[in-house]
Amino acid sequence: VQLVESGGGLVQAGGSLRLSCTASGMILSVFSSSTKSWYAQVPGKQRELVAHMATDGTPTYADSVKGRFTISRDNNRKRVYLQMNSLKRINTTVYYCRISSESNGTNYWGKGTQVTVSS
Repeated sequence: VQLVESGGGLVQAGGSLRLSCTASGMILSVFSSSTKSWYAQVPGKQRELVAHMATDGTPTYADSVKGRFTISRDNNRKRVYLQMNSLKRINTTVYYCRISSESNGTNYWGKGTQVTVSS
């Protein structure tokens, strides 16, 4: 199983990006029954949870991104998305996708995608 992220890049403050995470090689039933999350990691610091989706689809967000970021999923395509609106310079960092399988107890991580917000 490999998580492949895409969608990062350079954007001006106030702009938007949509990150995608594709679970390549993951069985659909495992994907559907897993929790999905996006994390942000500033160099030298621990990864911080940005958005989380429970197995029933219920989303939760870090206070700093509430109202601006939206996590969603496409089970048929085995993809997780993070729609990022009203981006700020402080959102500049690497974003990682994590899928946690409740069926086999495994955490899968992507390699990260860089988001850079310019003023």
